[in-house]
Amino acid sequence: MGRGRVVLERIENKINRQVTFSKRRNGLLKKAYELSVLCDAEVALIIFSSRGKLYQYSSSDLNGTIERYRQCFYISQHHDHLEHESQNLYQELLRLKVKHESLERTQRHLLGEDLEPLNMKELHSLEKQLDRTLTQARQRKTQKMMERVDELRKKEHEIEEANKQLKHKLQEIYERSQTVEDLEVQGSGTNHSTLQIWDGQKEGSSKGKAIDTRTQGGQIIHDHNHNHNNGWLI
Repeated sequence: MGRGRVVLERIENKINRQVTFSKRRNGLLKKAYELSVLCDAEVALIIFSSRGKLYQYSSSDLNGTIERYRQCFYISQHHDHLEHESQNLYQELLRLKVKHESLERTQRHLLGEDLEPLNMKELHSLEKQLDRTLTQARQRKTQKMMERVDELRKKEHEIEEANKQLKHKLQEIYERSQTVEDLEVQGSGTNHSTLQIWDGQKEGSSKGKAIDTRTQGGQIIHDHNHNHNNGWLI
């Protein structure tokens, strides 16, 4: 009579569960040992009981096996990630290619090329698009022209202000130079006058002696060729 089939479910009886765990754990450790010996495989086995107790087996250094597992797991994950990224990039490339072809076709239509396949509705839509584009271009052109006019007016105003300032400075310089010239003329100018000096030694004489005198700086300078006598100034 054969053994009955064991149902794979949690054993509710605590004692039976502990006994089953011990038997199967030992059998699993034995199988791992046999696999490593018979097949020259690097085997590492780690078991934690329900109470948290650790059981382990390793055909070589356990830490080295775990590190090797981590490297293989990282490479596998990285490879899967690269493959996923490659798929995404390929899909993006296809999408951009379709969009590029659509833009090229639209550009040719806007230039008046390849219009034969278009129906009446598409031609009407193209005409509206061209009208909108032309209107926007004209508006932008007008805006640029107005901005340029404003810039030129601003520059004109700045030039006029600079010109006024220069004229004002030139007028000040001219007035200053005229004042300096007037002062120089007044300081260096000589006024000639002739004074009638009566000779005091000849009483009753009806003629006086004319002496050339010069006035400079508000002082009277007599001619040194005549005698300096006390007399009356007329």
